[in-house]
Amino acid sequence: MEIKEQQFRIQGLALSDLAQKYGTPLYVYDGEKILQQVEKLKTAFSEVTMRIKYATKALSNINILKLMKKAGTGVDAVSIEEIKLCMHVGFQPQEIMYTPNCVSFEEIKEAVELGVMVNIDNIPMLEHFGTEYGNTVPLCVRLNPHILAGGNAKISVGHIDSKFGISILQLKHVLRIVEAYNLNVIGLHVHTGSDILDAEVFLKGAEILFDAAKEFKDLRFLDFGGGFKVAYKIGDITTDIHEIGKKVSNAFKTFCKEYGRELELWFEPGKFLVSECGYLLVKTNVVKSTPATTFVGVDSGLNHLLRPMMYDAYHDVVNISKLDGPERVYTLVGYICETDTIAADRKLKEVKEGDIIAIKNAGAYGYSMASNYNSRLRPAEILLFRGKDFLIRERESFEDILRNQPMVDLE
Repeated sequence: MEIKEQQFRIQGLALSDLAQKYGTPLYVYDGEKILQQVEKLKTAFSEVTMRIKYATKALSNINILKLMKKAGTGVDAVSIEEIKLCMHVGFQPQEIMYTPNCVSFEEIKEAVELGVMVNIDNIPMLEHFGTEYGNTVPLCVRLNPHILAGGNAKISVGHIDSKFGISILQLKHVLRIVEAYNLNVIGLHVHTGSDILDAEVFLKGAEILFDAAKEFKDLRFLDFGGGFKVAYKIGDITTDIHEIGKKVSNAFKTFCKEYGRELELWFEPGKFLVSECGYLLVKTNVVKSTPATTFVGVDSGLNHLLRPMMYDAYHDVVNISKLDGPERVYTLVGYICETDTIAADRKLKEVKEGDIIAIKNAGAYGYSMASNYNSRLRPAEILLFRGKDFLIRERESFEDILRNQPMVDLE
């Protein structure tokens, strides 16, 4: 986001003009930033055969999925609905990885019928899969490496108490099941968590995965999940993607030589690709001072951006209506009847009613986690691409809230 002619602009378009044109709250996505992130990841792993499987759950608008397809990525889906969304925009079944957790076997069967790659993460489903399909359907197995990594306990998924994956300590049991049902395992998967900074964490997971992979003779790919950290504020330490690319690629090439043939290396980034592309524009409803705090109350809240309350996530905020003048310390809060803090004790140019505040890093797990809590309407979404703005989701109406609620006769 650049300051130009006293306005905040993306691709030459003023955010204040977009707020006026479409209203607030408003999600704005910078499509060019997404393409830059995809290219950065491709460049970092250019020495190996690497496949990007975009984590659909991060931002699942069909036009974002369409942009990912344009960029040459595949997708990772965690529900049958996400699979159908991806296929709706043109992804072929072979481009889709399905990584469910605690779903019914009926949903797994539906995914198999759609032709996507199924990633099994628990032993009961692995046995169900063997009983139903034997070696007729290729599959991937998700292992839990027991590595504690990630910025928040709720996004750290590779530790011993996590519900995700089959414990690496149960590998022998997995191998017995594979042998008993003659399962066609062509991929192994690990994912340790999000906001991982250190290449050594990936390498530690890699070594565990490499050791396990030696027990499977027909592999075509190894999937390392995602978890690359992006910047949320100035001075933030981020994942050195090029360092990770170099070190992991070298380790992977060494393993492939030992394994006897070249495999594909898969990643499933979500936040890394879309977090920094997103801005949530909100309007100031009230500036309220108490003896301890001055609150800026805006026309949005945890119903539109849950991450600050769910994960204690930091999102930078900017008063785009005022670029000059004194700064004051404010706490930005939402209009939800709940403790609803978006950003606490932040310096902003002096805020007045009607000012537009931009909340940064809102691309990942923003709209995709939005709700109708307090019966509030979900906002519109727009995509900026090649200097133009496109409405990619209309703002909800009150009729949308009523649509699936039939009025019954209680007399």
